[in-house]
Amino acid sequence: MKEAYFAGGCFWCITPIYKMYGVEQVICGYSGGDEKDPRYEDVKAQRTGHRETIKLVYDPAVVSYGGLTDIYLANVDPFDAEGQFIDKGFSYTLAVYYTSDEERRIAEEKIRQLEAEEGRRTYIALEPFKFFCEAEEYHQDWYLKNPEAFEKEMKESGRR
Repeated sequence: MKEAYFAGGCFWCITPIYKMYGVEQVICGYSGGDEKDPRYEDVKAQRTGHRETIKLVYDPAVVSYGGLTDIYLANVDPFDAEGQFIDKGFSYTLAVYYTSDEERRIAEEKIRQLEAEEGRRTYIALEPFKFFCEAEEYHQDWYLKNPEAFEKEMKESGRR
């Protein structure tokens, strides 16, 4: 099993798509900042330098890192520098946290390809992975625990 880390705006909204593509685990959390144990309220208030991030635990025989990156790019707005959909602020901006030169190369290639196809610049930070802080338990599988609120969030956010 391998791990991959993507910041795609609201982690509640991006979690379910990966489960559809054979990812073993999708864990909500925070990456990018220096604080080792940030709280959701502080991250959301833009006080920690973290982005809402998902940790994917996957089998590369089932889905490749390139495939995960394609799924990511198809489910975010890569042209929004201020955040994602109705969620604005640094903690909702996009980032790919790579753990190897190969992941960096794949992500760079996919991003360049998207920019060439669309004829405009993306706003996706490509950063080396430092560490991941798991979010509070109530964030994990939020879409399963709160299906009606999740559906409302997806519609109101503009993701659907």
